[in-house]
Amino acid sequence: MRRSSLPPVACRVADTLISRGHHGLIVAQPEPTHTADDAARALGVDVGAITKSLVFLLDDDPVLLLVSGAHQVDLAKTGARLEGTLTRAPADMVRQVTGQPIGGVAPVGHPTNLPTWVDNALAHHREVWAAGGHPNTIFRTSFPELLRITAGLPIDVD
Repeated sequence: MRRSSLPPVACRVADTLISRGHHGLIVAQPEPTHTADDAARALGVDVGAITKSLVFLLDDDPVLLLVSGAHQVDLAKTGARLEGTLTRAPADMVRQVTGQPIGGVAPVGHPTNLPTWVDNALAHHREVWAAGGHPNTIFRTSFPELLRITAGLPIDVD
């Protein structure tokens, strides 16, 4: 898809991807892919290969968890692994710290760098897909590249 036809927020994500050594190709889907199931259906891939970008509060600080579409985050267990109390961030905070709408939050391209952890389950897929900053945009990457471009740390997510 031509860059000029992407939403501005997706262009910012593409610029960030390119600056971090990724090809920066973001694809717009004809229909919004608000959920991991929607994205998996649209791409014809296993839902586990979809990367959900989820903002939480670790104690009082916003953090980003990049989670396999096949997983739900167990707040108590994952919080214990992160050595704090994990709670869902309010929607207005998600928008503020990412600059992106819920259902389209990308792993990168935020106005501030969020501490990031990446679900080890994504390593089971040769390629993974993540939102491109807007609900109908996605990009392809891999688990090792996702760790690199986000400066994320691997974690087991229940």
